[in-house]
Amino acid sequence: MPKELTWRKAIDKILAASPVPVHYNEITEQIISEGLRTTVGATPAATVNAQISASIKHEGENSPYVRVSKGTFTLKNRTSATKVIPKKLTPEAIESEIEEEQYEIISSFGMFWRKDAVEWTATPKLLGMQQIGAMPVDFCKQLGIYLLYDGREVIYVGRTTDRPLGRRLYEHTIDRMSARWDRFSWFGLLPVSEVGALGSLPAQYDAAKLIPGLEAILIEALEPRQNRKRGDDLAAVEYLQKVDPEIEKKKVKATLDAALNKL
Repeated sequence: MPKELTWRKAIDKILAASPVPVHYNEITEQIISEGLRTTVGATPAATVNAQISASIKHEGENSPYVRVSKGTFTLKNRTSATKVIPKKLTPEAIESEIEEEQYEIISSFGMFWRKDAVEWTATPKLLGMQQIGAMPVDFCKQLGIYLLYDGREVIYVGRTTDRPLGRRLYEHTIDRMSARWDRFSWFGLLPVSEVGALGSLPAQYDAAKLIPGLEAILIEALEPRQNRKRGDDLAAVEYLQKVDPEIEKKKVKATLDAALNKL
C-alpha cells in the first residue's frame, strides 16, 4: 500500500497537474478523491489554505505558490505560461486569509439539512463533513442562528445562545412546530478544530467583519434573485450533512425484519 503524501506534496501534485489556478476547496476535493491523503482531519480545506498561505508568508520569494485571488492559487512556474497577474497582499492580509476558515464571524454552516437524517434526542448528533471523506464533526453544541423550512419555504428563524443548536432543534420536534418542518439550515459561531472539536466564542467581533458577515448570511439563507453571487463574505466552509449512523442501523434492521417476516 503506497504511503500517503504530505500535505505540501499533495498540494504540489494537484497544482502541477492544473493548467489554471485552483481554489483551495477544489485542491482539497482532488486530494481526497485521488487518495493522495487518507488522514485529512475535520477541516481539510482550512489545512490546505493554511499550508499554502503560510508558505507565501514565511518563505516569501522562495515559496513555490502564487495567490492570484482570494483563496485561489497556482505554482510560480506557471504564472508566465498562464499570464496570471499575482495579487500582492500585505503580511496582515495573508494572516487574515490563513485564519479565514475559523475566525470570520461565521465559522461553519449547513444548508438544507434533512430532518429525517437525524436521530432526535435532547442531544442529537448533527453530523457534518467539510468534504466527502473528511472526519465528521458533531455540531450539536454549536451556537448561532438557524432556519426551519417546509419544503423550500422558510417558516421559522431562531437563535441558539443559552441552549445549543441540537437542543433547540430537538425542541422543535416536540413543540407546535413539530409537523411543520422537514429541513433546516444553520450558521455557527464556534470555531472548529482540525480534530473536530468546537472551540469558544471570541471575546469580541470586529464591526468591519460583522456587517459583511450578516449580509452574507442573509444572501446565503434567503437566496434573493437580484444577488447574483452567494454570500462572498461568508468565509466559513459549508458542511455537508452526514446521516446519523443510528438511522442507518434502523433501516438495516427494518429491512432484515421485513425479509424474515416473509419467510
